[in-house]
Amino acid sequence: MTKIVGVMASERIVAGLVEGNQVMGPVRVYPEPGSSSEGLYGVPAEEIGELVRRQIELVTGGAAVEAVGIGFAGIIRDGRIEESPNLQQTKGFYLQGALGNAFQRVLVLNDADAMAAGIAATHGKLESLVRVWTLGDGVGYGRYPQAEGVWEGGHIVVTLDPKDKFCGCGGVGHLEGIVGHAAMRRRFLDMEPDEVFAEAKAGDARCASFVRLWHRALAAATATSIHLDGAGKFYLTGPNARFVDVERLNVDLHDMVRMSPLQGSLFEVVPTSDEIAIIGAAVSADRARFSL
Repeated sequence: MTKIVGVMASERIVAGLVEGNQVMGPVRVYPEPGSSSEGLYGVPAEEIGELVRRQIELVTGGAAVEAVGIGFAGIIRDGRIEESPNLQQTKGFYLQGALGNAFQRVLVLNDADAMAAGIAATHGKLESLVRVWTLGDGVGYGRYPQAEGVWEGGHIVVTLDPKDKFCGCGGVGHLEGIVGHAAMRRRFLDMEPDEVFAEAKAGDARCASFVRLWHRALAAATATSIHLDGAGKFYLTGPNARFVDVERLNVDLHDMVRMSPLQGSLFEVVPTSDEIAIIGAAVSADRARFSL
């Protein structure tokens, strides 16, 4: 059975050996749980490349593998990190090239795309279109199968309000500027996101208004994807997927998608893990390995 290594690198590095769409053996994590390290924030790009290489070698024990798939946060093209808002020091870093001497076949892809591939693999959907919103500190948009393009769905413009400047990239009116955890903290300087949603349920008008905006923003970005890529199932994952009211989201989406051939999309909140992301990175590398 083909052995592939899957890696996810965002605020930390996780790596595992994958066979038959399953993680085999222990998952390696850097920094190790309980460490006081701030992870990859501020770590020079070349050092991140070396840390990734080291985790792969620890997973394989030095044995040869067919390919390595690496999900990395940011805009990735041809193995190069063109932009990474959360790890700005990696901008322009050719990660695939940095690892090319150590491993025969390396695929670097966006981390949200890796998550979409992992969900496809673990849900028996490898022959279907799978789209994923990852709701966390920022907002990731993953698509499987991969397609040419940037696919930074978290930066879809969902409002024309010039005052909506809460997105970490500095752009105005972005989905991430409303739905992202960091953006919510910037918007509500006196409250944490959990408190905002709790107060909305308790009847606070300001918080309830924002929760309506939060859901409509996510519905608007989803409607944009549907109008470009067609109807289908959208998976919702990440730590802030717990805030989603699926019924409300469906109503908002129905208001925004009215053409009958585009109706029928569904939302599903799914728990995910490092293992699913690792599987997705590995599956993507496995499917691409004959053209690498």
